Amino acid sequence: MSFPPLLFALMVWFFGTAAVVWLDSRPRSTFRRSFRGAGIVALMALAAIVLTASDSSMTSVYIAFAASVAIWGWHEMGFLMGFVSGPSHDPCPPEARGWARFKLATATVIHHEIALAATVLLLFALTWGQPNQAAPLAFALLFVMRLSAKLNLFFGVPSLSDEVFPAHLAYLKTYFRKARCNWLFPVSVTLGSAATWWAWTAAEAARDPGVAASYTLVAGLAFLGVVEHLFLVLPIRDAMMYRWATPQPVKAKTISTERR
Repeated sequence: MSFPPLLFALMVWFFGTAAVVWLDSRPRSTFRRSFRGAGIVALMALAAIVLTASDSSMTSVYIAFAASVAIWGWHEMGFLMGFVSGPSHDPCPPEARGWARFKLATATVIHHEIALAATVLLLFALTWGQPNQAAPLAFALLFVMRLSAKLNLFFGVPSLSDEVFPAHLAYLKTYFRKARCNWLFPVSVTLGSAATWWAWTAAEAARDPGVAASYTLVAGLAFLGVVEHLFLVLPIRDAMMYRWATPQPVKAKTISTERR
């Protein structure tokens, strides 16, 4: 019963990410046009979420889930293409430590984080009290898991997996830290695994097939988030999965990411 939703979650996430990577690997002269086009798609996706909120059928759940990923992709394009990041575009000073380093890092991404948080609130507001909660749950989970990944990169992980960062965002790598591990990582994996288990058991307990599919999609997304975190400590580059989606190599300026 649960395999098709899991497969759908995997396909939407994989090909959605590949599309963003491909568009971001094209010449910068195409960025503005691509971002505008993705914005139109995001508006259509938002309309689809509103229209399907009152319907918990399998089809409506799948549409809402895919629409939330489409909106997420637009946000990611805005970040990776440099349209929405933060007020600071400066590399981390070598002498920055502790709270000072955290404030500097926050200034490089805060606008993006606020935009994502506002979208989470908007999706919950638009679907409040409706049976189809696939979109807000999926987007909120993506937001939390991505924020967790960014914090883990900041605190330090063995594998930075920063190949997908384009040259114009190379300064962000100076806020990453390469280390054996950090205190947040086991917390992130534990909470991600708990979210996966919660969504899975909720799907098993649901009597409505559409509601069950919704929770299964969320479970699949949570599991993918845990796997993404594991890439941060394993000698495996997750960017290799999307190498086929980059028609031309992105040569980023080399900036040291070693921080103590």
